Amino acid sequence: MQIRPAQKSDYKTVASFIIQAMEDMAMKFTQSHDLEKAYPLFEYFFQQEGNQYSFENTLVFVENEEVFGSITGYNGEKLEKLRQSFLDYLSENYGYTDIPENETESGEFYLDTVSVSPNHQGKGIGRKLIEAMILQAKEKGFEKVGLLVDVENPAAKKLYERIGFQVVGTKSLMGGKYEHLVFSTT
Repeated sequence: MQIRPAQKSDYKTVASFIIQAMEDMAMKFTQSHDLEKAYPLFEYFFQQEGNQYSFENTLVFVENEEVFGSITGYNGEKLEKLRQSFLDYLSENYGYTDIPENETESGEFYLDTVSVSPNHQGKGIGRKLIEAMILQAKEKGFEKVGLLVDVENPAAKKLYERIGFQVVGTKSLMGGKYEHLVFSTT
């Protein structure tokens, strides 16, 4: 078992984890009710540098050379810059022209997606990934780590609270309602 920085070659597995974490948001981006249409989009962006879904921003949980989970996080202050190429691509290739609300804030290291293979959930992998990303954020000098959790996902919220995240407010994002949770690294 190890947690390591993601590699471009992890793209197929990690893209499926990103889509699993995003659920219907991935379909909104591709303007389709077919989740399969989202796979090429996230496979492509995972392999690119300088965007919010890039391998550069991702850690993976690996056991016996198989990726069982992933977490993506970045400096919240850079959200607009990191999402620009993604939004441009969506506009050009999918006709998606909306600008999603900002899901993070300046001064916050933001956990964008965390996901574990359905066959390996309940084994503490998600927690280990979150703790590894918190440590990375702390090493980079961030005093707070934030994330959003769907108000309809109390199990995830409970996990985050057990780790030490606290609810600081609510946010709307692409038609959904989320609680904004923050972990203090100090």
